Amino acid sequence: MAKTQKESNEKSPSITYWAKEKIICPVCGKQFSQEVMHKGGGRMIAGDLTDELHRNFEPSKKFGQVYPLLYDIGCCPRCNTGFLWKDFNDVKDKSSIERIMNSQDKRKKSVETVFPYYDLRHERTLFDGCAMYYLALLTYEEVDVAYAPTFKRGMISLRLAWLCKELDKVCPGYNYAYIAEVFYRKALFFYQQTLANELARVESIETILNFGPDMDKNYGYDGVVYLCGLLEYKYGQREDEQQRLKKLDEYKRAIARIFGLGKSSKEKPGPLLEHSRNLYDRISKDLANANMPDIEDFEE
Repeated sequence: MAKTQKESNEKSPSITYWAKEKIICPVCGKQFSQEVMHKGGGRMIAGDLTDELHRNFEPSKKFGQVYPLLYDIGCCPRCNTGFLWKDFNDVKDKSSIERIMNSQDKRKKSVETVFPYYDLRHERTLFDGCAMYYLALLTYEEVDVAYAPTFKRGMISLRLAWLCKELDKVCPGYNYAYIAEVFYRKALFFYQQTLANELARVESIETILNFGPDMDKNYGYDGVVYLCGLLEYKYGQREDEQQRLKKLDEYKRAIARIFGLGKSSKEKPGPLLEHSRNLYDRISKDLANANMPDIEDFEE
């Protein structure tokens, strides 16, 4: 049956809109539009929270599968500079901007080898969003330590791993599951380097307002420590088993100290505590099977 004129004129429900205020790229100085996700209306149906602190969203009949993470990042379509939105205003130092400008061709070429034919000018698809996150990952390579790029590269790598797993579901047979594993290992390196840099006082994370790692909740510094342990457990190297067990024991101790595991304390209730307990138990089991000495009690 043909649609009536009224039905033809009705717009299909949209997931996003273009913000009226333009974004000014701090690198090339050009303006571009920010794509923003609509709130409410059944667009986001929250599902389970994974052990990686990633919130799954269920598809809806009206909008299908929605990926909110895609809209937490932006890319300049002229110079392929990718940032979390806030950094388009915050990154201003000349040395960072010069490095980003000089590396734009290399950045674009690198992304095209993994996500060819991406488009930065229309409503983003899952594929375009993955390319934008990869552009941002490479952009933050050139940013001064004052902007905490190591942490941001860790969070972006982890999100890229999640998004590539989703891309593999809709585009099977293109090795995106393997690419997700690569980004998981990058996330492991950058998260652990974040803690090392903070401890050595070479790169502060005091400027970070939201540690994510997803968009629905900020799990703070404790979440970073937890993710270091989890990513080491799931994606760390397996060639040197003794070295692996040593690192797992170190993270088990760190998680126990931060979360008070083994106590009756309820200072840190919620999903992070629950997942930390599960990780603690999993690491303990592996260490026990390897006849590693158990961790001391943390009563005080």
